[in-house]
Amino acid sequence: MDLGPLNICEEMTILHGGFLLAEQLFHPKALAELTKSDWEHVGRPIMEALREISSATAHAQSFSWKKKALIIIWAKVLQPCPVTPSDTETRWQEDVFFSVGNMIPTINHTVLFELLKSLGASELFIQLLMALPTTICRTELERFLEHMTIDTSSKDVAFFLDVWWEMMKHRGDQQDPLLSQFRTMAHKYLPSLDEFSHPPKRFKSDPDVCPTMSLLAMLLNGLKQIQDRILGPGMKCCALANLADMLTVFALMEDDPQEVSATMYLDKLATVISVWNSDTQNPYHQQALAEKVKEAERDVSLTSLAKLPSETIFVGFEFMHSLLREWGEELQAMLNSSQGTNYDSFRLCDSLTSFSQNLKLYLDTTSLSKEERQVVSELADCVRDFLRKTSRVLKNKGFEDITASIAMAIIEQKMDRHMEMCYIFASEKKWAFSDEWVACLVNNTALFREPDLVLRLLETVMEVSTTDRAIPESQIKQVTDLILECYADLSLPDKNKVLSGVLHSWGRKGLSEKLLAYLEGFQEDLNTTFNQLTQSASEQGLAKAVASMARLVIVHPEITVKKMCSMAVINLGTHKFLAQILTAFPALRFVEEQGPNSSSTFVVSCLKETVWTKFSTAKEEKQFLELLNCLMNPVKPQGIPVAALLEPDEVLKEFVLPFLMLDVEEVDLSLKIFIQTLEANACLEEYWLQTCSPFPLIFSLCQLLDSFSKYWQLPKKRCLPLDRKDLVIHILELLCEIVLANAETFSPDTWIKSLSWLHRKLEQLDWTVGLRLKNFFEGHFKCEVPATLFEICKLSEDAWTSQAHPGYGPGTGLLAWMECCCISRSISEQMLSLLVVDVGNPEEVRLFSKGFLVALVQVMPWCSPQEWQYLLQLTRRLLEKQLLHVPYSLEYIQFVPLLNLKPFAQELQLSVLFLRVFQFLCSQSCHNWLPVEGWSQVVRLLCSSLTNILDSVRLIQSVGPWAQGQEQDLTQETLFVYTQVFCHVLHIMAMLHPEVCEPLYVLALEILTCYETLSKTNPSISSLLQKVNEQRFLKSIAENISPEERRQTLLQKISNF
Repeated sequence: MDLGPLNICEEMTILHGGFLLAEQLFHPKALAELTKSDWEHVGRPIMEALREISSATAHAQSFSWKKKALIIIWAKVLQPCPVTPSDTETRWQEDVFFSVGNMIPTINHTVLFELLKSLGASELFIQLLMALPTTICRTELERFLEHMTIDTSSKDVAFFLDVWWEMMKHRGDQQDPLLSQFRTMAHKYLPSLDEFSHPPKRFKSDPDVCPTMSLLAMLLNGLKQIQDRILGPGMKCCALANLADMLTVFALMEDDPQEVSATMYLDKLATVISVWNSDTQNPYHQQALAEKVKEAERDVSLTSLAKLPSETIFVGFEFMHSLLREWGEELQAMLNSSQGTNYDSFRLCDSLTSFSQNLKLYLDTTSLSKEERQVVSELADCVRDFLRKTSRVLKNKGFEDITASIAMAIIEQKMDRHMEMCYIFASEKKWAFSDEWVACLVNNTALFREPDLVLRLLETVMEVSTTDRAIPESQIKQVTDLILECYADLSLPDKNKVLSGVLHSWGRKGLSEKLLAYLEGFQEDLNTTFNQLTQSASEQGLAKAVASMARLVIVHPEITVKKMCSMAVINLGTHKFLAQILTAFPALRFVEEQGPNSSSTFVVSCLKETVWTKFSTAKEEKQFLELLNCLMNPVKPQGIPVAALLEPDEVLKEFVLPFLMLDVEEVDLSLKIFIQTLEANACLEEYWLQTCSPFPLIFSLCQLLDSFSKYWQLPKKRCLPLDRKDLVIHILELLCEIVLANAETFSPDTWIKSLSWLHRKLEQLDWTVGLRLKNFFEGHFKCEVPATLFEICKLSEDAWTSQAHPGYGPGTGLLAWMECCCISRSISEQMLSLLVVDVGNPEEVRLFSKGFLVALVQVMPWCSPQEWQYLLQLTRRLLEKQLLHVPYSLEYIQFVPLLNLKPFAQELQLSVLFLRVFQFLCSQSCHNWLPVEGWSQVVRLLCSSLTNILDSVRLIQSVGPWAQGQEQDLTQETLFVYTQVFCHVLHIMAMLHPEVCEPLYVLALEILTCYETLSKTNPSISSLLQKVNEQRFLKSIAENISPEERRQTLLQKISNF
């Protein structure tokens, strides 16, 4: 059967035969003269022809052909008559209805309306009526109402009420080509009217083109005309329900009413269908569930885009009031009887209930005249009274719960609001795992590929699978696999939504908490996936790796993430690739409400539990550092959205702050993390440090610095070498710089309070720590130093203030001065400029030099490499300014050298000064100051200074005589300096315990190498003699060195000159 072009086909031939038989039965009269009373006899062949067509076609095609037949018949009725011969050719070419219309004799509207009534085709009637242009639509409805009011029968009344009801339910169908052709035809048949002279290109069901409001007003008037013919209680219920619905939807409701919730919508459908199931007289009683749902959807989904005119509304109010007074007692008696609830009675009570609620709102919110308000109030009282006396109808219906079946039918047929039904389907625990539920999920898997639906399904399965319900394991596994397939088909952002929900619902165990038994092969998948990851760590394999990881991480987040953390640290070079995979799942950034680290995010917890404090090599520590950086500042690969899993403030709180103590093993790594975090995130627009309390953070670093001032006196183990003090200082300076740069993020009051708090806290610490924050406190607090410092410095009282500090009694001013010089180059320069020493007074210079030596001995063991460099530079400046006097003794000279040692004076003075320092340190009064590690520290500092001296000596010697104003080169002078420094080194070695002398021993060998290399450049006879003498002298010095191995090596080295 062809439902497209309106051509002659088998069905059309059958319809043609039906009309021919009807024409014969009505002969000699023409069908155009048919009246209502003639239809029952004459219309039988037409009805039989349509029944024959319907029985020979499938149900869906039967309805479509019925629509096609009615369009052809209505087109025949509307066809202009008579058709002149000149029109015929044009009609054949242009009119799609002409050929089929010619097969039907001329008919009138009576045939059309009676046919519609006999077919019970109220829905089709409204569809076709609303497809017509506005004027024709109104005209045709007027003819229909006129037809209904002539010899009105009960069938007329029933059909009229159905048509009225369909008018309110009508939504239009813009995609129907048949209706479009029908509308176009109507335009062409009426060329004389301006309105129809330009037919539209396609049909649009627009309320402005065919306003429903005026048609409803016409139907209301029609109801008045047939009121006396509405006799049975069922029809009266239907008439009142129609009127109540019309006034509710098209008069009382808001212009844009809120759609009822999906649950309420489903309940309404279930109630309507349950009533149909119990009402054997209802036309939908025998229909399949899907058909019932489609029709019930139309019944409960009345909407309006416009409002009835005010006069029509009040006509309706008054008419309803009249009908309730007239029919009220009869209907109340019927509704309260034991006849049971049919659809008409149910609908009346349901419609009146909704009408009553909206009428109250209308009264409360609408501006009405006194007379109008009285009309509405009286009607409201009447309706309320009626409902009070018939309240039983809507209560205790005792219907079977069919909501599950209805929801599944909506999903299967993809009806209106089917996606909302998917959400109810996924959430309803009592429906889950029934055969119908599983079948619906299997057949409609594509609809459930939304993150919220996947999550709800998982929640349902997790909950139901752990109840006492007897559910086959195979079914749980089947459903779980289906849900995970839906999850696998989601986009990465949607997968993250599901993962986030899983983590918040079931925590780090994920689905394995309850479903591991139904998730076969998880461990195998885990091992296989991670083996592949280690072999294909590349950009190309990233997308595949992320997809593989998505399933593992939702099944068991903890095992998966911990495995990745462990691999990222242990497997060399994999940390960046694995970090990219992890950062593709920002859902992992959630805070656990319970567990050992309830305040930490999940990823931090996994890092702490898996790898933190468990590093076995420096490479692992380095990979961990880089992993943290990648998780804080992820590299964004092409095509894969990533997000940081760690925030810098979180890293500081978890991996730095708790470990900023000398006796904590992780302190060194924590400092590396600290500086990396500060430097990597220094350019962030947002001032992230604010969230981790920067002032307490500064104080924690200050406490760590303070512990360095008592480094060798600490009773506990020291897990951070003194050299790392420089890193702590650098971090403190950088931190203060960042906080100062963002001072405007604090309110002025908060800033002052925070500075004051920090200043008070620093009073507990060594005074030098506070001086390091000189710039930080500038403008708010003066620099607090020992009072004795004022004795040797011209300090301004505007910026400096004295404090009594234990251990800084009389004569300690130079010690305090030197400690200030250790802090920074700028403070060292300032201290030097403020120093009060009279160069012209030899005694004062001598006393200062002695005091300087004593202070240097007191300060050196606690110096970091950088601090010692500051002191070394300071010492050179003092020597240059002749403020420091270091007499050079002749204890390591056999003969007075006839050499120009002036270019090397400072280097020789420094070497002697260091010898004097160690003589002091190794003296009876100081030798027990330091533990072995302390002696090793001062030896390292000494070696760095002596290496610096050697570099300086080589530089001076290489410059040449032209720079020094000498006639000869400085080879002899340089060799002399080498021997002196060598002797000083061996002297110091002899005073120290051999186990701390290794760096000095290596340095001594280096000095000998320098001597040997330079001496070979001067092979003269006099130099050879000098070399022999020097060998004897150096050997005599080396003889005092122990242990034997070192002594022999040095002697051998000297012998090889």
